[in-house]
Amino acid sequence: MLEKPELKDEEIIHCLRKEYGLSVEDISFLPLGADLHTAVYRATARDGTAYFVKLRRGDFNEACVAVPNYLYDLGIRQIIPARAARTGRLWATLNPFKLILYPFVEGQNGFDKKLSEQQWVEFGAALKRFHTADLPAAITGGIPREDFSPRWRNTMKMFLKRIESETFNEPVAAELAAFLKIKKEQMHQMVKRAERLAGMLQEKPPEFILCHADIHIWNLFIDTSGALFMVDWDTLLFAPKERDLMFIGGGLGDSGYTPGQEENLFYRGYGPTDINQVAIAYYRYERIVEDMAVYCEQLLLSEAGGEDRSQSLAIVKFYFLPGGTIARTFQCDKIT
Repeated sequence: MLEKPELKDEEIIHCLRKEYGLSVEDISFLPLGADLHTAVYRATARDGTAYFVKLRRGDFNEACVAVPNYLYDLGIRQIIPARAARTGRLWATLNPFKLILYPFVEGQNGFDKKLSEQQWVEFGAALKRFHTADLPAAITGGIPREDFSPRWRNTMKMFLKRIESETFNEPVAAELAAFLKIKKEQMHQMVKRAERLAGMLQEKPPEFILCHADIHIWNLFIDTSGALFMVDWDTLLFAPKERDLMFIGGGLGDSGYTPGQEENLFYRGYGPTDINQVAIAYYRYERIVEDMAVYCEQLLLSEAGGEDRSQSLAIVKFYFLPGGTIARTFQCDKIT
């Protein structure tokens, strides 16, 4: 979220004092991320300790903080654990948000600070530990399961029809509609491929494990000492492991490496594993279709959002760059 939510700083400070016993000297909004449901702040306590405050609006599953904390307790140090509130919970309520408190870690995401070869290997090893961890049902019971739903494909079909007949007056919406008109054949092709591959997976589903489900380079974080962290666990999902592995070599962001180099380094840490190529192809198409549909909902159904609107439009265009995410997805699709 790039624009500060309509929430007074004093309300956050009061919540931190009441729920966590913190006396906050200063708090500042951080215009970070593309998630319109999440706002983040830096809070500094009177003793000088800095904290990262995350406000999450909408659906909230406590597993999204309980699971990473459990993994940290297992010794997986590529995780930043949430701090428990006085109640013992890993979150507090500040309507309409859930507030989650972390230590503040100085650093950059994996898009702004490219991972070294060793960090790619470390990432692979850390993700394998997560994928193979024995997690108690008590903290995973509310996590959804993949069902290969047509929801986002149907949504995208609807928007592709609407942009042919509707006029959008808001400048960002108008630019998005014009851009997607040019790209409509590619979008229809991606929807069609995702539908076919989803059907194949429904007929013969792979084994499900717990997946992060959004583990691209923007959700990797490198601190000033070079330590690597996996962040943003809001999308936990029981699904084939390819739900996570599809990001490796998938072109969602410039890692500084070729797809083959990414894969070689990552799997050096992750270890040998059988890859279901149908699932890899499906998830790459489906992720693009979902993202496009979400941005259409944001930009074509509302004029709200301020600076977030321009960022969302830029991300849509980013996907279509030559040699980028969409081009790479088509190129790697060998399923007949």
